[in-house]
Amino acid sequence: MANNNIGSKRLVVGAHYGLTEWLLQRVTAVIMIIFTVVLLAVYLIYGNASYEGWASLFANQLMKILTFLTLTSLFYHAWVGIRDIWMDYIGSAGLRLTLQTLTVLWLVGCTAYAAQILWRV
Repeated sequence: MANNNIGSKRLVVGAHYGLTEWLLQRVTAVIMIIFTVVLLAVYLIYGNASYEGWASLFANQLMKILTFLTLTSLFYHAWVGIRDIWMDYIGSAGLRLTLQTLTVLWLVGCTAYAAQILWRV
């Protein structure tokens, strides 16, 4: 007869989103790096650091969309990091929920403000 008492018999619990969140945080970091390289290349090619130069760059609809995508990636990247900090270091469930809620509200507000700024130019 086979002995089935090999290995641990622990019950695995949790939200099971660790790998997905880890991967999404890396993807958002790559998006931010690509945008930074593109922005640096545009600056080095055209070299116009005046207000008019930046305003004309961001008058382009594609640049607005890429910038908004990058800022949204930044806010999501921040959410994953801050949420992990709250989950790891805040023991009280009520305080943790409050901090997570305030963080989400802040980041959603930042996203809305970024959209307003980008499409006002």
